[in-house]
Amino acid sequence: MKIIESTDAAQAHVRERRAKSVLVPTMGALHRGHLELLRVAREHAGKDGEVAVSIFVNPLQFEPGSDFKKYPRPESTDAKFCEDAGVNLLFRPREMYFDDRSVYVEETRLSAGLCGASRPGHFRGVCTVVAKLFNLLAPNAAVFGEKDYQQLAIIRRMVRDLNFPIEVIGVPTVREADGLALSSRNQYLNTDGRAAAPVLYQAMLRVKELAANGENSVTRLIDAARGVIESAKDARIDYISIVDRENLQPLERLRPNAFIALAVFIGKTRLIDNLRLT
Repeated sequence: MKIIESTDAAQAHVRERRAKSVLVPTMGALHRGHLELLRVAREHAGKDGEVAVSIFVNPLQFEPGSDFKKYPRPESTDAKFCEDAGVNLLFRPREMYFDDRSVYVEETRLSAGLCGASRPGHFRGVCTVVAKLFNLLAPNAAVFGEKDYQQLAIIRRMVRDLNFPIEVIGVPTVREADGLALSSRNQYLNTDGRAAAPVLYQAMLRVKELAANGENSVTRLIDAARGVIESAKDARIDYISIVDRENLQPLERLRPNAFIALAVFIGKTRLIDNLRLT
């Protein structure tokens, strides 16, 4: 496995590369969910292609007072994870931004609601760093998890609107046996929090059940999800929304292509999840 730690080295690698390349952008603290992203990346790259992983804890997508400084950075563990998974290139830049930077990439429509409303500036940081990774590593395709569905939709829009010649591949959420979506932030949960965290999935399953039985009032469906979550100890709702999967606009009545998205604090840990309803 080749490890690159500078932007100049990344660009030199691209100039020399001849194989198809599929990128998996991450912030590290890799887990079983990332392993599925790597499996899909290898499937698309082929046995002779390149699977590239980037690890960079991006300061631009952390709002002031958030967990940027304490975000896990298990560098040697992540490197071994990548090597064992058959990754060809690990890009872990020490620097990504100029001190006097003045150019950002911002999507303004899909990022207006959901996590974008709760975390102003977050998706500007996501788009800026992903655009830089695309320019530096020039992959043929990039793989993202559907757990961060709003992020996936925004990256697809950025690729479309800015004409990046890159295929964006979404991978279904990987879950624990009790339904909790795998996330690097799960390690922040204490014992009680970990026991309570599956309530997000339980709430979404309850909504899906009601929808399957004919309930189409979004207000009533959200109320049902709220009731399930509020029954859990130390659970505090950031948002619950039912939106269209294409444009992420809130719905009043359930219709085809609807999904539920939510963000919930379990203690001090903010978890997100989503589930397709129709």
